[in-house]
Amino acid sequence: MSEDYCAGADDKVRCEEALADIYLLLDKECSAERDAALRKHIEDCPPCLEEYGIDEHIKQLLARKCGGDHAPDDLKSRLRASIRQTVQTKGAITIERTEVKIEQTFE
Repeated sequence: MSEDYCAGADDKVRCEEALADIYLLLDKECSAERDAALRKHIEDCPPCLEEYGIDEHIKQLLARKCGGDHAPDDLKSRLRASIRQTVQTKGAITIERTEVKIEQTFE
């Protein structure tokens, strides 16, 4: 098993792939197969599980605090560029398109 995979994890998802797809998972934008593979990896990988928990909390906080407000187009563009750059730098992945979706949730 290469160092790109978590020690002890028996799945084929690399940490960098799981981390790059966390928001797709949180937004339920993955196929059922990809969702299952990512969730299995995250459950078996403490560092990825921690990152997933942090990102989930941030998403919920943003939804509570920013719900109903729409981000300016300039901010969306800068966020997309920042996300794309981070994923390319950390994951060596090329992004063709990035979407930012902000939803209001009621608890």
